[in-house]
Amino acid sequence: MTSLHTTPVRRRRLGVAAAAAGLFATLLMAGPAAATPGPGDSATTRTEVSTRQEAEATAAIRSAGIPGVDEIVHSGNITHLTNVPKDALQGLNTDLAFQGKYAFAGNFDGFRIFDISNPKKPKTVAQVLCPGSQNDISVSGNLLFLSTDSSRSDNSCASTTQPATEKSSWEGMKVFDISDKRNPKYVAAVETACGSHTHTIIPERKNVYIYVSSYSPSETFPDCRPPHDGISIIKVPRQAPEKSRVVNFPVLFPDGGNPGGPTNPGVSKTTGCHDITVLPSKDLAAGACMGDGLLFSIKDPENPKIIDRVQDNVNFAFWHSATFNQRADKVVFTDELGGGGAATCNEEIGPKRGADGIYDIVGKGDHRKLVFRSYFKIDRPQADTEVCVAHNGSIIPVKGRDLMVQAWYQGGVSVWDFTDSSRPKEIGFFERGPVTTDEVTTAGSWSAYYYNGYIYSNDIEKGFDVLRIDDRRTDPAKRVRTDELNVQTQPDYFDR
Repeated sequence: MTSLHTTPVRRRRLGVAAAAAGLFATLLMAGPAAATPGPGDSATTRTEVSTRQEAEATAAIRSAGIPGVDEIVHSGNITHLTNVPKDALQGLNTDLAFQGKYAFAGNFDGFRIFDISNPKKPKTVAQVLCPGSQNDISVSGNLLFLSTDSSRSDNSCASTTQPATEKSSWEGMKVFDISDKRNPKYVAAVETACGSHTHTIIPERKNVYIYVSSYSPSETFPDCRPPHDGISIIKVPRQAPEKSRVVNFPVLFPDGGNPGGPTNPGVSKTTGCHDITVLPSKDLAAGACMGDGLLFSIKDPENPKIIDRVQDNVNFAFWHSATFNQRADKVVFTDELGGGGAATCNEEIGPKRGADGIYDIVGKGDHRKLVFRSYFKIDRPQADTEVCVAHNGSIIPVKGRDLMVQAWYQGGVSVWDFTDSSRPKEIGFFERGPVTTDEVTTAGSWSAYYYNGYIYSNDIEKGFDVLRIDDRRTDPAKRVRTDELNVQTQPDYFDR
């Protein structure tokens, strides 16, 4: 079913047959009534290129530096087990969450539930149509949480698009009951200022706290006016999710945050956070907040406390996401240069922009500091029509090593080692060639996460991929199991 590519992690050769179409799973519709996504719900970026640029992209493919259109290539230690194409939900595929034998896949049109008890043959359990970008997703017990970051006519799954300038427009968090995986039920909604681009959960026995990240306020938006210098915190009672409500909006940037340009040219002005990762076992959180990186305490989840804050006004344009290592003495921050709509994995951009920034956490308690060590960026060249930049990834749980799998849009999936903070290196990869050579297109892996022995990737256009890595450095992780994984709520794999 899948073409195999030869060994060197950082080199390519031609002569690889294109991969055949993947597994089609049985569709089982569930949940809310059907709705038709309106204009503006899709974030697909397609920018026409010049005849010269198209010729250059085609020449790069022919020179063996870049795979052909839709051609699959990967390192020798990666096996592509299967691909499940899109089905009822034709929007952009987004984030992933896991629980037991299930994977939950977000999509701009709703979400899909897979049975992954046999990773080689995932089966669709349910597809729920509930449009509203970008449907960032997480699960805890019998509850599923879904972010809506586009203005809707109301909070239902039958809503339509509506301008944010209208007071009646709705954006925020939706809550589903997933006690029956084949028939998720929509049970609650909470409106939040500026919507919910992403969210992060802190699960407790009786309640689930949700940190809602959103940004880009405007004086013309009645429910999203500046200053927007914090996050919304929602409290969800497990036994009564219909009573979910916003309990705080802590100000994280009392000075307003990074001013962006023209003070710091090319840097995003901080008007909120894009993503937050928590490590509940250590009462820590790391925030990627547009122009700023944060380290803060979540000992009191309703009242987070800032420990340290950093900026990189030379090489970071947009602080996108964060990942702790297992010992909580490092944080990897990603820079989404171009906002997921530009080709940045090329010689012109270089190895330090659109990359990961690796920071050591030094000191103790409230005196801890984030200290920059190095950048990591895939060095496999991509076509100038391929949107490629650092995106969502997770730790691979191996004692004594800091290993990570990460999505890079059309740069594919990268497995890399940052045990030495100053000398990170790629140890495996999987990717497809360009979707097209005649326009710049957002596609490729949105999220790539390690869960119970396998790598799962949600490809924006191609669907759900399952990979296996066989490598002495990562093999110990195959023995590590967890019952639930929301990557932005990092588990303590070895202290349970």
